[in-house]
Amino acid sequence: MSQSTTQHHHDPITDQNREKILQAAASEIHRCGFQAASIANILADTGLTKGALYHHFPSKQQLGLAVVDEVIHASLEQRMFAPLRTADNPVDTLLDYMQFRGEAMTDEAIKLGCPLNNLTQEMSPLDDDFKGHLNQILQMWQSVIEQALIKGQAQGQIRPDVDCSAAALFIVSAWEGCWGMAKNRQSVEVFQLCLSQLRNYVLNLGPGHA
Repeated sequence: MSQSTTQHHHDPITDQNREKILQAAASEIHRCGFQAASIANILADTGLTKGALYHHFPSKQQLGLAVVDEVIHASLEQRMFAPLRTADNPVDTLLDYMQFRGEAMTDEAIKLGCPLNNLTQEMSPLDDDFKGHLNQILQMWQSVIEQALIKGQAQGQIRPDVDCSAAALFIVSAWEGCWGMAKNRQSVEVFQLCLSQLRNYVLNLGPGHA
């Protein structure tokens, strides 16, 4: 449908500007952290005015929370949560994803670190709203992996004695720890080693590994 036949012809442009701001803010926050993130840099990246930014996001905090919900959470939802929820064999899907993340890791990604992990470390002690939004993602992640393991138990891939809730908490914690250690060392190899050990942990939840 062309803009001329759209009833609210200005809406696509407005939505496009909002998305531009959101993506530019996500990049700036990923590079610099939330507190050091510069509104001027975000505007320079988008070519928009301060008025346009504050029209969509009345405060820097609201912009940051939108990045958490609509960029970081949405990315994890698309790449990991949804595929695990819908997989016929979610344990294999989880193992395959771990292998893929290790193989696809780049120096640039390690340099900047995991956006979720970065903001959790930076903002959770400082801002209850950030802590709440970030915790929601971590709890969702834990829940999705817990359900994957429970389904794996029903399919005979995970031992019946495994506490799926505790195992899921450990997997999420260790995964984020892999990111933190690799960023600290600035080493793709460290990330790959950590994640391969975590993958072995999941494999060892299977029958015959008690």
